[in-house]
Amino acid sequence: MFRLSNLISSVVEGKRERSLDGVIAIWNFTNRCNLACKHCYSYADANSEDFLSTEFILESIPELLKGGVRFVIFSGGEPLIRKDIFQIAQAMRKVGIITYLSTNGLYINDKNVDEIIETFNYIGISIDGIETIHDEFRGLKGAYKRSLEAIALIQKHQGNAGIRFTLTKETQSSFYDIFKLAEDIGVDKIYISHLVYSGRGLDNLKIDISKDERRTYVKFIIDKAFEYYEQGRGIDIVTGNMEMDSILFLEEFSNRYPSLKDEMRRRLLKWGGNSAGRRLVNIDWKGNVKPDPFFHFTIGNMTQKPFSEIWLDEDNDILRRLREHPRKLSGNCANCGVVNICNGGSRSRAYAISGELWEEDPSCYLNDKERANG
Repeated sequence: MFRLSNLISSVVEGKRERSLDGVIAIWNFTNRCNLACKHCYSYADANSEDFLSTEFILESIPELLKGGVRFVIFSGGEPLIRKDIFQIAQAMRKVGIITYLSTNGLYINDKNVDEIIETFNYIGISIDGIETIHDEFRGLKGAYKRSLEAIALIQKHQGNAGIRFTLTKETQSSFYDIFKLAEDIGVDKIYISHLVYSGRGLDNLKIDISKDERRTYVKFIIDKAFEYYEQGRGIDIVTGNMEMDSILFLEEFSNRYPSLKDEMRRRLLKWGGNSAGRRLVNIDWKGNVKPDPFFHFTIGNMTQKPFSEIWLDEDNDILRRLREHPRKLSGNCANCGVVNICNGGSRSRAYAISGELWEEDPSCYLNDKERANG
């Protein structure tokens, strides 16, 4: 994740950057879902059965800590389908793990909203377009209205809610409107996710936007981050799955705050770009451990081997190469002057297109001049 708003405020105001001392785990607790989203990487559906028991998950929490996990994003499928989800999250919070919820919002109601707010530090609700676009993309008429009602309910009960938007050909017509919506309803965060080719996202590779379109949207995102900061709006902007956004961001920041360019560059180098296999891990609904949710290979399974032994395995070649910084990659990344900032982007996208984990990210939109600015 690339936290534009936090970087702007912390550098301009001379504050210590917000960072997590540990690993972020995205855990898909279930493959059951009440929607059939076109970009879904886990092929979630309503007829799946939960694989990992409550007892197994609770017993695995010490292993997460041993492996350095300090932050868990509860995902799915739709995580609120599991009746034990609050029990699991509360057990993690008791040992100091920060919990976020990623949901479509359709199961949030008056009966559970307070428990959701008390259990999760932040609730991200997926909105992938304005009404018709969202409902079509998510596969259910009326989903948009119900998701907005969930956001309003969380806000009414003093919770932290944000919008998660996936940028594709089928949602791009609502791109600018999403920011207008966020401003109108006053959400805490806008998370823009770039498409990664995995699961149904791989089946729907044709729905990805062009590199020129991506540049245009990313520049708008960056401008909005500065606008919100300068206006004191308090809406955080974060992008995901496209670490190259940081290069365009650094260029714009340097134009606006030239005296702070070196400090921003230092922080971006410390951030380190794509963190799959380093500070990011995915656990799927069957206990498979992967460097990120979109990865085409597993590095182990928690039902067969303790998580810490999987994650801390220094002999695992994939983890070893992912943890090199900057990574040793081929294609345009091989001689790129800014690979030490973005770290080569998504290995999942590289493999999906080229069949090679260590090729360049095919969605990289940087030009030769930007690559040479190292």
